[in-house]
Amino acid sequence: MVNSAYFSPLLLMSKNKSAEKVTIAHVFKTIIWPRKKQLFLGLFLIIISRLAGLVLPGASKLLFDNVIPSNDLQMLKWLIGGVVAAIIIQATTSYALTQILSVEAQHLISQLRAKVQKHILQLPIRFFDNTKTGELVSRIMTDVEGVRNLVGTGFAQMIGGVLTSIISLGLLIYISPLMTLYVLVPVIIFGLISMKAFGKIRPIFRERGKINAEVTGRLTETLGGVRVIKGFNAEEQEIAVFESGVERLFQNVKTSLTTTSLVTSSATLLLGLASAGIMGIGGYMIMEGDLTFGDFLAFTLYLGFMIAPIVQMSNIGSQLTEAFAGLDRTEEIMNTPLEDDGSIRNIQLPSIVGNVVFDDVSFAYEEGKEVVKSISFNAPAGSVTALVGTSGSGKTTIAGLAASFLNPDSGIITMDGVDLSKVSLKSYRSQLGVVLQDDFLFEGTIRENILFPRPDATADQLKEAVYAAHVQEFTDRFEDGLDTLIGERGVKLSGGQRQRIAIARAILANPRILILDEATSNLDTESESFIQASLKQLMQGRTTFVIAHRLSTIRLADQILVIEQGRIVERGTHEELIQTKGRYYQLYTYQARI
Repeated sequence: MVNSAYFSPLLLMSKNKSAEKVTIAHVFKTIIWPRKKQLFLGLFLIIISRLAGLVLPGASKLLFDNVIPSNDLQMLKWLIGGVVAAIIIQATTSYALTQILSVEAQHLISQLRAKVQKHILQLPIRFFDNTKTGELVSRIMTDVEGVRNLVGTGFAQMIGGVLTSIISLGLLIYISPLMTLYVLVPVIIFGLISMKAFGKIRPIFRERGKINAEVTGRLTETLGGVRVIKGFNAEEQEIAVFESGVERLFQNVKTSLTTTSLVTSSATLLLGLASAGIMGIGGYMIMEGDLTFGDFLAFTLYLGFMIAPIVQMSNIGSQLTEAFAGLDRTEEIMNTPLEDDGSIRNIQLPSIVGNVVFDDVSFAYEEGKEVVKSISFNAPAGSVTALVGTSGSGKTTIAGLAASFLNPDSGIITMDGVDLSKVSLKSYRSQLGVVLQDDFLFEGTIRENILFPRPDATADQLKEAVYAAHVQEFTDRFEDGLDTLIGERGVKLSGGQRQRIAIARAILANPRILILDEATSNLDTESESFIQASLKQLMQGRTTFVIAHRLSTIRLADQILVIEQGRIVERGTHEELIQTKGRYYQLYTYQARI
């Protein structure tokens, strides 16, 4: 993890261009077609199930028009047997359909989550600096859930519903063209209303995903900073912020419910009027002898088979709209350019010597506001370069450029003579070590955190790193030693203990390039003396960049660069800069007085 001090706020890429909607063709190509075997099998099962469902209306017509009038018990047995067989087929296919498509849908969700998480972790660090952690969690975990309706039973049921409606329509026309024509008018009106409504719902669902991500992000920050909140008695303030967020979410849900309820109410009204009309027309035709009671019963049942999928499709349509809205947001993330572009960063550095050169390097977080201005210096292999200056002078940005967390706007940084902007980040960062002022520890044990860069390290290598960073001084007092659980972000440890673990982690990583950003700032005087000796050993033979406000920690640096307003105003060793009595001398003597 990296310190947010390396970066400055910037505009999200999505603000500079409107997010494109995911098309049906794109979904079909990337999601549906690769799973065509499961979907075709599911569709086959749906067809079998729906055809079996059509047995009951036909059997009802035979029962009232033929079997009962003729007192044919044998035919009654066959009829009941056929209906029971059809019911068993429906139950079996329904179970198989759930097992095949619902399981595949959940598998797809897990794959998409992994794919989105992989992509997000490979985005530039400045992206994370401008995006809340909780929002990214929502993007990964929530936005992709809707695809279950594309691959699961929802999609297959929609196709099966269309097929059932078409077959039922044919049978209705066969029984009575007049009644069928009367029914089609409200059905067509309902279809038009649904299409219009779903067109309005999609942006609402997109906005819901955005609001949900913002609320989740703020909630994550609130829970993570609970000590600060309680320390400043700010509970009421955070409660108000969260309530405002959930109110916005409620208003969004309310709008979508209003729209979907319009569709549902339209279905109830229009299809109810159709049913009432059928009763009148059918009753009149039976009294006139133009329609049998069996025909009327079959027509009513077939009408239910035609209308039920249409009403169901309104619900499925809402689910599919939500799925497309989630995919819109997922696609927006997936279209964000990766940090390590294989077409540009294609040079591998199997072994780094450690000669770093900054040649006329400039960098700005915002256009026209340069933070680093025409910086040039050499950091030979195995040397220690200290960066000194007041807060905001550009020291940490220079370290971020050396770590490849940032890329220069102009000028060039070379590593062993190779342009760093063209080097594979994986090959470079595998030989990079970073110890930050507020270094990140993962929830788990002390052992797991130290082993993080090299999980396969031997027990002797782990022990060497532990003793080099003087971690054993406090772990020996713990009942579980290195296996002590430290809580989220190491909350159960002191600042000095956390920092020693971070230093042990860097020692174990055995990097060729080392960046220390206030690595001893949280240590007491006794611990600092131990760590200084460990760091001196760690820095031997490694190209090291040290950022320190306490100038006593960098007296032995091979070169000290004094940075002011993004420029190098002085350079030299500690003794040389003291003799010149310039800016470094002022800083050093001021600290010595206090």
